[in-house]
Amino acid sequence: MTARTAAPDERLAPRSPWQRLLSRPEFGALAGLLLVFVIFTLAAGRSGFLSLSGTVNYLEVAAQVGIVAVFVGLLMIGGEFDLSVGSMLGAAGIVLALLIHPDHGHLPLIVAIPITFAVAAAIGWLNGWLVLRTGLPSFIVTLAMLFVLRGASLGFTKLITKLTLVQGIDDQVNTPLGHAFSGNLLGVPASVWWWLLLTAVMAVVLNTTRFGNWVFAVGGDANAARNVGVPVRRVKTILFMLTAMAATLVAIIQVTKYGSADVLRGTQLELNTVAAAVIGGCLLTGGYGSVIGASIGALILGMVQQGIIYTSVDSDWFQVMVGAMILGAVILNNALRSRAMLLRRKK
Repeated sequence: MTARTAAPDERLAPRSPWQRLLSRPEFGALAGLLLVFVIFTLAAGRSGFLSLSGTVNYLEVAAQVGIVAVFVGLLMIGGEFDLSVGSMLGAAGIVLALLIHPDHGHLPLIVAIPITFAVAAAIGWLNGWLVLRTGLPSFIVTLAMLFVLRGASLGFTKLITKLTLVQGIDDQVNTPLGHAFSGNLLGVPASVWWWLLLTAVMAVVLNTTRFGNWVFAVGGDANAARNVGVPVRRVKTILFMLTAMAATLVAIIQVTKYGSADVLRGTQLELNTVAAAVIGGCLLTGGYGSVIGASIGALILGMVQQGIIYTSVDSDWFQVMVGAMILGAVILNNALRSRAMLLRRKK
C-alpha cells in the first residue's frame, strides 16, 4: 500500500520578492514618499527645497511628529488609540519648565527630566488602566484625557505664572544635557537623531522580540491572545505609557531648544501622529502595521508641510493634502493587501 503524500500547506508556499513587498505595511507609504518628493522637487526644487537647509527643515519637522508617531503606531497595532499625546506634550513641557525655573522648582535638568518622564508614565498608566478597567473605547478615554490635561495645564500655569507659558529658563537648559536634546550633530538637529534611533530600536522590538509578537496578538484578537497566555493588560498598559513618554521626549526637546514652555504646544499633534501611522500602513482595527511605516508617514507630513512653504502656496492647504493622503493611504493599503492575498491564494 502506497503512503499518501500530504497536500502542501498553502500557508508555507514560497512567495516571490514582489509578493513580499506588496504585503509589507510600509510599501504604500514608500510609494507615497517617492511621489511627494518628486512633486516638490519639480515645484520647489529651485526655491530651496532640495538645499541642505531645506532638507534639514523638513527632517526636523518630521522628527517631532515621528518620535510620537512611532509609539502611536505601536499602540494602534496593539488595537488602541491615544488622542491625549498633544496635551501630554504641552503638560510635560510645563512640568519640566516649572521644575527647573529659578523661581519655582530650581532643580537641575538631570533631576527634572526623570521626574517629568515619571509624571508622563503615570498618566500613560492611568490611560491604560481606565481603558482596561472600564471597557470603554480608548478613543473616548484619551479624548477625555486630552481635555483634562489641557485644562489642568492652563489652570495651574496661569495660577503660578499668570500666563500660559513659562519663560526665563534659558540658563537652566543651556547645559551639555540640554544640548543632547536640542543641539546638532553633523549639522543635523538632535531631534532627528532621536527619531532615527527610536525608529530603529522599536522596529527591532516589534519584529524580532516576544513583546513585539504580543503587540500584534493583542491588536489582532485580544481574547485569543489572552487564551494562549499573552498578558494583554500589561502589554496595552506599557504601550500607553510609552506613548505618553514619547510625547514627553518631544516636550523636552522643545523646552531645551526654545528656553520656554507653552501650554498650547502640541496642539493637533494627536491628529498628525495618527495620520502618520495610518499613512504608514497601520490599520485602525489593530493587529497590522509597521513602526518604519509610521516614521515614513511622519516624513511625508514634514516634507509636505515644508514643501508647501517653499512653493509659496498658502499653508492652509497643508490640511487639505493631509486629508487626501490619509484617504489615499487607506485605499492604497487595502488594495495592496488584497492583491497580495490574492496572489498568495493563486500559489
